[in-house]
Amino acid sequence: MHHCFKICRFSHTESVSSSSRETDFCVGDLNGPVGPAGYSCKKTVTVNDFVYSGLAATGNTSNLIKAAVTPAFSAQFPGVNGLGISIARLDLAVGGVIPMHTHPGASEVLVVIQGTICAGFISSANKVYFKSLNKGDIMVFPQGLLHFQINAGKTQSLAFVSFSSPDPGLQILDFALFANDLPTDIIEETTFLDAAQIKKLKGVLGGTG
Repeated sequence: MHHCFKICRFSHTESVSSSSRETDFCVGDLNGPVGPAGYSCKKTVTVNDFVYSGLAATGNTSNLIKAAVTPAFSAQFPGVNGLGISIARLDLAVGGVIPMHTHPGASEVLVVIQGTICAGFISSANKVYFKSLNKGDIMVFPQGLLHFQINAGKTQSLAFVSFSSPDPGLQILDFALFANDLPTDIIEETTFLDAAQIKKLKGVLGGTG
C-alpha cells in the first residue's frame, strides 16, 4: 500500500509539473524579449515566482503630485505574466492626486484601504462619474477611459488597484501634453489654452518646444 502510494504520488507530481509548464501558467522570463503577448515563459519555476512583497512598503509621496503608484505588473511580478491580472499600490499624501490618465490595456478596480479618495472617470460620451470613497469602498474604471484619484481627506490615503491585464499600460494626460517636445503652437490650437499657460506647464513638467 505504501509503495503504491509513493508511485502514484510521484506519477501525479510529474504529470502536474509537465502540464503546468505547458498550460497552467507562463512565468515571465524577464531576461528575454517582451512582445504584445508578454514575456516568454521562464524554464525553471519556483514558488517565489508566484509571491511578491513589493507592495508592503509605503510609496514615496515627496513629489509634484504628492502620490506614489507601486506596480506589481509582469515586469515586477513575473508570476502574473499571461494571466490577465495585476495589481498596484496607491499612496496619496494629503493633497495628493493621480492626474487624469488612461490604461489602454485594462479595466481597473480600486479598493480604498485607508483615508478618503475622490475618484472618477469620463465616459466616451463625456459624461462624468465621480464619488468620494471611504475605507472598504470599491470603484471600477472601464478600460481606456480617462480617470483620476484625489486624496479628499486630511490624512494619508491608501488604496490597492487591480487590473484585467498583467501590463495595463499608462498614459497621463498632463504629461502627454506638457512633458514632451510637442510644439506650443500645436498644443495651443488643439487645446484652446494660451501659449503662456502652455509654456508654464511645460516648464513644470519638463517639456520643450
